[in-house]
Amino acid sequence: MRGVHSAVDDIRRNVFTEVARLAYEGGDLNRVDMIPYKIVPGEVARHRHDVFLERAIVQERVRLALGMSLQPAGEQSPVSAQIQEAATDQKYFEEPLVNIIPFACNACPPKQIRITDSCQGCISHPCMNVCPKDAIYLDENKHCHIDQSKCIKCGKCFNQCPYRAISKIERPCAAACGMDAIESDELGRAKINYDKCVSCGMCLVNCPFAAIADKSQIFQVINAIQRNDEVIACVAPAFVGQFGKEATPAKLKAAMRILGFTDVVEVAIGADLCTVEEAHDFLENVPAKQPFMGTSCCPAWSVMAKKLFPQFKDYISMALTPMVITARMVKKDHPNARICFIGPCAAKKLEANRKSVRSDVDYVLTFEELQGMFDAKGIDFAAIETDPADDMSEGTGMGRGFAVGGGVAAAVVEAISHIDPDREVKIEYGDGLRECKKMLMMAKAGKRDGYLLEGMACPGGCVAGAGTITPVKESTVNVDRFKKAAPELSCTNSPFVTRLKEVEE
Repeated sequence: MRGVHSAVDDIRRNVFTEVARLAYEGGDLNRVDMIPYKIVPGEVARHRHDVFLERAIVQERVRLALGMSLQPAGEQSPVSAQIQEAATDQKYFEEPLVNIIPFACNACPPKQIRITDSCQGCISHPCMNVCPKDAIYLDENKHCHIDQSKCIKCGKCFNQCPYRAISKIERPCAAACGMDAIESDELGRAKINYDKCVSCGMCLVNCPFAAIADKSQIFQVINAIQRNDEVIACVAPAFVGQFGKEATPAKLKAAMRILGFTDVVEVAIGADLCTVEEAHDFLENVPAKQPFMGTSCCPAWSVMAKKLFPQFKDYISMALTPMVITARMVKKDHPNARICFIGPCAAKKLEANRKSVRSDVDYVLTFEELQGMFDAKGIDFAAIETDPADDMSEGTGMGRGFAVGGGVAAAVVEAISHIDPDREVKIEYGDGLRECKKMLMMAKAGKRDGYLLEGMACPGGCVAGAGTITPVKESTVNVDRFKKAAPELSCTNSPFVTRLKEVEE
């Protein structure tokens, strides 16, 4: 589903746009109750059997976009009843971050193997021969069927049928969840087990019914801008190409000033410093103090590793993430500024709020939420004039490469080659949480000693994050081009390296 524009994308983005427009226009905020009617006009439903249901779902998505919690199905109150609180609170949202709107869920079957009408009744019956539970039987016409009470969903029959007459059905949200956190409620609808969830957001971008959404701070960011607060945006390197071909780095910076941001800083700066710190950590600790080291960049990977493999908690690098390093640097230079990280990741919203490490990040927005702000303001990138000074050129090529899977480990290894040219480093990259788990299982078995392990919750890396707009392959190409255009390749040559000790304080 990723990379194919759909009605679900339109619903998400229309909600962000209308909430952003409400914040920019100000005045009577009770107008928020009319947003569902604006997005779902008329009397005829476009996507569901009932126009009132469509509006109710949009209303709950508006509630989440304002940072509010979902309303219990048995309660009836307009969004406007809480909007003043959302408008005055600086951060507002409380966990859980990712939410399933119960009445929007289609109650898809959790997982089933079915034999379709395409079964030819062949005499070899490979499906029957491989079934470990004798769950497959013949009818009077010699066609195969599955006894669901015996089936264990192993998929062996699915792989063996020469006619592809066997289908495997799984909830898209559950299939996308690398933590197996999607369960069922008493009505058969999907629900999230928050003890397992790491808020990567893969479920929300893979639900074909627009039933899953995360909470947003878009309303609070714009309110801060409208109060004339100094709001500085720190933009993750995956931004390249997210907003169309006309949106060059310089035009993006100019457009964000039109939105009201005081300045825009490239988070690749923080990636450079994170790389140098992790390179030194690896050289100091592996293998002298620990058998391997995991990178710290992806918060969902880091939380997953610590949840499922607590014995490896100290083996995940303690280096500050690029977001935090960049925010701290900006705060040092602008102590009264409010910092807004803008990137591809839903999990960054929780990282910014964690108590264990001071993030210095006041708000987190995704690229999709930022696009809502552009649309609300009617930004036309083709018409924007740029200042050559706005061209982002602070980050190195390797720091920009963080956005693509494997880029973090590659940057750290490259930095190590400068610090200790004789040191050889073995690396492995976990592409998505399921692969990350396999990687750590190998480490548990002692088969990854001496390794640098990079984990990314989103398959493909940050360019595949839940808050991205552009197809993953296209974004990967754009980032690679941006990486090659950097004035300096190696993170060790970043002009900001001398500030590393300063931000660690």
